[in-house]
Amino acid sequence: MADVLSQSQIDALLKSMQPGGEQEPEKVEQKEKAKPVKEEVNYSKYDFYSPRKFTKDKMKILTSVFENYARIITSQINGVFRVMTDITVREVQERRYYEFVNSLGENDAVTLVEATIQDQGKNLVPLMIYVSPSMVITLVDHMLGGGEDVIKVKPGYRYSDVELALYRRILSYLIQALKDGFANYIAMEFKAQRIEDNPSMMQDVGLDETVAIIHLNVDLAGLASETVRICMPGTLLEAIFQVIDSRKHLARGYAYEDNRDTILENIRDSLLPLTGQLGTISLDLDDIYHLREGDVIDMNKPKDHDVRLFVGRQAWFTGKMGIYKKNVAVRINQRLYEEENVGDELELETAASE
Repeated sequence: MADVLSQSQIDALLKSMQPGGEQEPEKVEQKEKAKPVKEEVNYSKYDFYSPRKFTKDKMKILTSVFENYARIITSQINGVFRVMTDITVREVQERRYYEFVNSLGENDAVTLVEATIQDQGKNLVPLMIYVSPSMVITLVDHMLGGGEDVIKVKPGYRYSDVELALYRRILSYLIQALKDGFANYIAMEFKAQRIEDNPSMMQDVGLDETVAIIHLNVDLAGLASETVRICMPGTLLEAIFQVIDSRKHLARGYAYEDNRDTILENIRDSLLPLTGQLGTISLDLDDIYHLREGDVIDMNKPKDHDVRLFVGRQAWFTGKMGIYKKNVAVRINQRLYEEENVGDELELETAASE
């Protein structure tokens, strides 16, 4: 069978026929192989038939929420299960629900979590949490007193009844932390609804519905890398962002209004310490050390002298000490705070007239 020449070898033969252009085809091939190959850049495909539903700012908010959430569950898992983990957000992307379902196996367990916005009685579509089986079995092993090894399981692993009960316990920590993750933006409650053994049969969300898929990377003591995937339906995200946007508008309007009365109404019931002071005196440490019961300290003021009343560290009133219903009391005679303000105004008027 005759060898088929490549285009580069044909070009080399043609050049060799020209005067001074002799060059072996094998050397030409070696030169071409020696050339650095440019890496292809993979760009994410954009489907113009189904444009994005949420803006980049909305996705940044969601990323911030789950970065906070990742820090919380990292500390919880490290403390409760005594496993050194490092949980980080790999990506937060807007996708279609079928992309989340297609990434799961037939025997994978998915937990449906009921989400409720406080002060609103809406029945929202539940979000879904998937935890890789190797991570679950490793945490179960630590719960039952196992060693520090990381356990790897085969794809399609099915939990036993005992493992499923412990799986619910592990997921309870992850679900409770969602409330704290969203706390900076919105007050929400999360509660486990049910566990689905066959995610392909779930009908809570349409296959073409827009969802947000959050990938969390779990580094288990540097020995294995596992995954936690959270799927938030578009209807749930719309309700969350609607509340966040409405509060932003209220905050902007609040900043441009005269809210003095509202602020005073909010701080009206605040507790402030009130201190009565007859006078002040300085003593040496030696004199204080030798003080005994019955000793008298001269305040350099008569007993009927006015007492100054301090609110915090600010002197506000003066008054006379006395007794009211067998209790020591002070009758207020003067308000210092108003007098100081009036004195400042008089000084300003005098300076202006001069």
